[in-house]
Amino acid sequence: DPFASSYATPAVLKTLVEKGALGQKTKGGFFKKEGKQIMVFDANSSSYVASEGKADEAVLKILKNRNVAERMAALRASEHPQAKFLWAIFRDAFHYIAFHLNDIADTAREVDFSLRWGYGWTEGPFETWQAAGWKQVAQWVKADIDAGEALCNAPLPAWVFEGPVADNGGVYSTAGAFSPASNSFVPRKDLPVYQRQIFRAKVLGETTVTGHNGGTTIKENDAVRIWTAPGHDDVLILSIKTKMHAIGPDVITGTHEAIALAEKSYKGLVLWSPDEPFSAGADLQAMLPAFMQGGGKAIEPMVAEFQKGTAALKYAQVPTVAAVTGLALGGGCEFAIHCAARVANLESYMGLVEVGVGLIPGGGGLKEIAVNAGLAAQKAGSADVLAFLKDGFMTAATAKVGTSAMECRDLGFIKESDTIVFNSHELLYVAISRARAMFDGGYRPPHKIKGVPAAGKSGYATIKAQLVNMRDGGFISAYDFHLGCVIAEVVCGGEIETGSLVDEEWFLNLERKHFVKLLDNPKTQERIMGMLQTGKPVRN
Repeated sequence: DPFASSYATPAVLKTLVEKGALGQKTKGGFFKKEGKQIMVFDANSSSYVASEGKADEAVLKILKNRNVAERMAALRASEHPQAKFLWAIFRDAFHYIAFHLNDIADTAREVDFSLRWGYGWTEGPFETWQAAGWKQVAQWVKADIDAGEALCNAPLPAWVFEGPVADNGGVYSTAGAFSPASNSFVPRKDLPVYQRQIFRAKVLGETTVTGHNGGTTIKENDAVRIWTAPGHDDVLILSIKTKMHAIGPDVITGTHEAIALAEKSYKGLVLWSPDEPFSAGADLQAMLPAFMQGGGKAIEPMVAEFQKGTAALKYAQVPTVAAVTGLALGGGCEFAIHCAARVANLESYMGLVEVGVGLIPGGGGLKEIAVNAGLAAQKAGSADVLAFLKDGFMTAATAKVGTSAMECRDLGFIKESDTIVFNSHELLYVAISRARAMFDGGYRPPHKIKGVPAAGKSGYATIKAQLVNMRDGGFISAYDFHLGCVIAEVVCGGEIETGSLVDEEWFLNLERKHFVKLLDNPKTQERIMGMLQTGKPVRN
């Protein structure tokens, strides 16, 4: 390997390893954080010093250019040290992957996928090279090699400049990905395992259909797409199209329409979108016009419709399956937990996070916590509903988010009977198969809850006492205490006797009443505006 000498372990890296500074998980590596200050490791003194370096504005302007070809050309042409450094990284990466492609992979596709799937790259190096202009970049790399500026003087392979790749303008074409061994473009392998991937991962230049345009569309608008996947026309799919797949009035309307269509002509309904997240929650922006005109009371009909939407998912006459990957927060989490089943990718993050914007879950999330606790107490023959309620309460009150599908299951957002899928590209297939199997197995929706025991005012008093200790101990703010008390009141059923039997509508009414009331609180408004303006929670 002509590059081998360039990859000897640097002395600074050896020093960091000896110090146990292995990166973020050990609280330090090349960088570490002390309070709000970013520190950087100084190789000369073997200590951390304040990081004062910043990206040059001219270089930042180059990097913000969305045109890859223009961005790469500007980096190479610039004389700024930062730009020259970035170009060198790209140049040496392009040089390395071209030189070693025949040694390490069947096609260029495997190299790009390995970098994307293994290291979280948005696109692979061959994709970047092709997007930036294959021939021009190749000439630049060759010029730097000839000038002795590259890591080594090994020439680029001949296939870079002549033959199928040069004629095509890159390693990807409609025929497939380039294989140096056969000097041709090779199509995807058609192995049985890939039948579980209705839409396979795509690389630049391929014309394969995706979840955005594949299948048969039944109905589509700016908010949702209702459709069926190719080869699976017996199960309906609902895909949310809004930014971050936020759930607003149009998404709720689309959900009702999809359920009605599924109940009439299909075996089930799958909630799945071709890109992440599953849903970042309710669309707060959509609530603003009504709120500005009529305050919190004007939002109450929207909250009621949201509750009807989640209830429709729960009591649909055909199985509803949430195919979760990425974020499923707030209202997105409520959509998922109300479905008849969930199929979750391992990289799923679920949570009822409304307290971050000064609200409480208003789409049935607290109702589900309360009802499940009451049912569990009944099943166990216990009068102590609070014992079954406290974990769910803490999860909502502290906005706890599961950081994997496994942890989401521990928190109760995913049931033991639900399926966890490791390969995200198999998620849709498994979700459709689950819906079909449930239907063929004689699926019937659950009976509506007529009466479950509530923790009542005794349970509320116990939780409130614990919240007082947390507030007085400085663990939560005064407004977090208030929100915790509101959540406790809802999940305990309000001012009723412990053990009183109440139905789902009782809890939903409490949810809706307090959600609307909180909207008029200045502290909640501060949190909402802070989130909309900065994307970060405000602690007040």
